[in-house]
Amino acid sequence: MAFIQNYDDLPMNWVGDWAGRRAALTPCRTALYDSFTKKTYTFQDMNDRACRTGTYLTDVLDLRKGDVITLICRNRIEAIDLYLACGKLGIILAPLSQRLKKPELDDLIARLQPRVLFYENQFAELVSTLSVPASVQSVINIDDDQNIFENVILKTVPRAVNIPLAMNDRCLYVHTGGTTATPKICIVSHRQMIWNAVDILATGLTGAFAKVLITFPFFHVGGWNTFTPLFYAGITSVLMREFNPGLMLELIHEGRVENFGAVEAMLQFLIAHPKFGETDFSQLKAITTAAAPCSKAVMQVFLDKGIPISQTYGMTEAGPSNFAYIARSDSLEELLTNSASIGASMFHCDAKIVDQESGREVKSGEIGVLCLRSPHNFDGYLDDPARTEKVINQEGWIYTGDLAVQDQDGLVFIKGRADNMFISGGENISPEEIEQALMKHPAVAGAICAGIPDPKWGQAPVALVIFHAGKSAGEDELKAFCRDYLADYKLPRQIRPVTELPLTGAGKLNRHVVAAQFS
Repeated sequence: MAFIQNYDDLPMNWVGDWAGRRAALTPCRTALYDSFTKKTYTFQDMNDRACRTGTYLTDVLDLRKGDVITLICRNRIEAIDLYLACGKLGIILAPLSQRLKKPELDDLIARLQPRVLFYENQFAELVSTLSVPASVQSVINIDDDQNIFENVILKTVPRAVNIPLAMNDRCLYVHTGGTTATPKICIVSHRQMIWNAVDILATGLTGAFAKVLITFPFFHVGGWNTFTPLFYAGITSVLMREFNPGLMLELIHEGRVENFGAVEAMLQFLIAHPKFGETDFSQLKAITTAAAPCSKAVMQVFLDKGIPISQTYGMTEAGPSNFAYIARSDSLEELLTNSASIGASMFHCDAKIVDQESGREVKSGEIGVLCLRSPHNFDGYLDDPARTEKVINQEGWIYTGDLAVQDQDGLVFIKGRADNMFISGGENISPEEIEQALMKHPAVAGAICAGIPDPKWGQAPVALVIFHAGKSAGEDELKAFCRDYLADYKLPRQIRPVTELPLTGAGKLNRHVVAAQFS
């Protein structure tokens, strides 16, 4: 009798059934507090909603395992209903950012070829402009006057819709920024989501928290990367439709939040809000930061209130959680001393720093490119093997493109990007995408973009342009033109005309010169 060769390929009843398994274990425990409706839901409630949603997806919309549905909405409970229902059925959820513009969304939807497009009424005008492919059989507004989600989908008589899935079956398609203008679509398997949740729990990032606020959007893997481990562990998720510093401070003041994740810009908005000084932070036990490390000045404000801040790091392709700074003492001063460090790799994650040219591992204290390997690696870019091969090798190592160094104590520090991408307010920005948008303007002959330090966003995009002979355009005109092609956070903060673009000795665009000129 032969034994199973690979359990990741073995269909099992529990895979994807987050709602069913947690409801079976702790049905009466609080799963979710929706700060918009002020309603509380138990894990049994969430499973009932998932079963009703799943029954509608399969019996009414005729969706089956492997089908794709897209979703354009803020962090609503309906998004979670779809996520949990898709998990039961093996349907692939592809959330799309409402911050993107028509050209970006048209490109993604054309490649995703979804069967159904769900969207929030707030984005009806945007959705009406999209070039919807023939694969889409239904376009559903989840909260218009008819309120189809509440009055139809959740009124569906539920049945047991869960089917056995393998951990290697696909769970999410997540679009992500990168070093080229074409967005990448990451294939996220159930194995990746399961192991990442396990790694977060094993590393201790959830601590003893009972109530955690979800701040990251569901169109990023970071939103699901927060929700899934919490649901897995039976912890209450606190839902906020979008980042709202005033509401966030109210929730903290009411004692509804014990922990939340944030990028530094979010913390700056909290500090600047009029309610900050009168907010009771006594129930807030910790803050976890992501993207770029948090500055000492911002950390100090919360440390003075006795609230520890721990840094984390990861990327969609490799985690999405891979590193965490876990305090090695009870001293808050330690956190400030090592504020620039992302700590050490998580419990189930290998990490190494390699020379950019040779690929050999560097010594402690030397800068190289950070590479990661874990059971929560992604499964490549959708229909893009060439780009996949550039980021993951046959030994399972993910090439992050981030320059890093490890000190004598084993702590790792990020030193910048090996490529051109930069991060603004937690968002990855490709300078090539901005350059291509600028060059669509009839007056622009060439453009070069780079990120420069920004006190609020970490980095902000700026650009130099050259014009065709006899033509010109003002800065405000160019910015307005780019709004038709770029999300607002990608718009250059400054655009300057030049007579020639800076080039390297090899004739390539020299973005370091751009950054130096503006800085």
